[in-house]
Amino acid sequence: MAEPKADVLVLGAGMVGVSAALHLQKLGRDVILVDRNEHAGDETSYGNAGIIECASVFPLMFPRDPKLIFQYALNRSPNSYYRISELPEFLPWLLRYYLASSPARAMQSAMAEWPLIQRSLIEHEALIAEAGVRELLRRTGWLKLFRSQASLAKAVHDSERVRQYDVPSEILDREAIAAREPSLTGDFAGAVYWPTPGFIADPGALAKAYAALFVRKGGRFVVADARTLTQESGGWRVDGASAREVVVALGPWSDLVFRPLGYSIPLGVKRGYHLHLKAGGNAVLNHPVLDSDLGYLLAPMNRGIRLTTGVEFAPRDAPPRPIQVEQALPRARTLFPLGEPVDARPWMGARPCLPDMLPVIGQAPRHRGLWFDFGHQHHGLTLGPVTGRLLAEMMTGMTPFTDPRPYAVERF
Repeated sequence: MAEPKADVLVLGAGMVGVSAALHLQKLGRDVILVDRNEHAGDETSYGNAGIIECASVFPLMFPRDPKLIFQYALNRSPNSYYRISELPEFLPWLLRYYLASSPARAMQSAMAEWPLIQRSLIEHEALIAEAGVRELLRRTGWLKLFRSQASLAKAVHDSERVRQYDVPSEILDREAIAAREPSLTGDFAGAVYWPTPGFIADPGALAKAYAALFVRKGGRFVVADARTLTQESGGWRVDGASAREVVVALGPWSDLVFRPLGYSIPLGVKRGYHLHLKAGGNAVLNHPVLDSDLGYLLAPMNRGIRLTTGVEFAPRDAPPRPIQVEQALPRARTLFPLGEPVDARPWMGARPCLPDMLPVIGQAPRHRGLWFDFGHQHHGLTLGPVTGRLLAEMMTGMTPFTDPRPYAVERF
């Protein structure tokens, strides 16, 4: 059998890669989607809170509060964890992250990402309708709970700050929290309700639905190792397929391709974990709920209640260490009646991050036909379709819907 050829190889069948393949296909390109797994959406795209964060104006930057930094350094914050023996490996990246999180640079990142965030749910809704999986999208919004007056006051300030971008929110007292989530128990100072974000009850299934749509429309899916990528006279090739152009959309594994090609891009990872559990008795969770002061989130997934953790700073390929799940689980049980685990063990994934919390989208400067689409930090689910559209417009010579220069690799 002859090796399949196409206009574009898209390396990586997570939410970002599948979305890029679909948008390139819409604009007339013959695309081959390449992944090491037989199914799309089995890696990073599978494990997240399921929120399409169209209300997230400001990205998650490194804290500037000395008290918080001290807590992180001593591993006393539920939002992060690290092993001191591994610190030398990721400390240089953390320093770049800290420097990129100054107030001025953080605002620059926020304004650069805002055009993508604004269109994120719109682009998802179009693909969800076309894929025929409307049942996966719930328009519930989500809740951020606060147990102290100080943390609530900061959250209220932040919600007022984003109102200038026409992002609505509601401040809830204890009675209003109970009205929305009767099964929650705890001593809450209050909550912020974000009504506009969408919620995906099975993020992995959504990526698979998009991949199935891609194949129904004539796209091809090839199982291959992206590390076999080589440049040839007519374009690019991996073992099993070739094309004139190639898109690197491998999330936290993108460095396995760009480093051998001579690119020094400061891609880091923030690892995270989740565990599905049954709801106890007749308890029902209506929204994703972040227990902000205690550093975990509960989301009502199709598989069960998904408990997700904060960030673990560790090498991408280090063995799983679900310490944050173990710490969060007893806290979560006091918030919501959780039953037995559905999963045999916690799932682990890695969020691909650049220090400025912006993705790399665009053409590689030294290789003809090489394109980048990775580094979506905490917003891979949110941004996959909208960055796929932007990349496809750039690759086909269309006028991009927003200025792509903030995402160029040359910024590094």
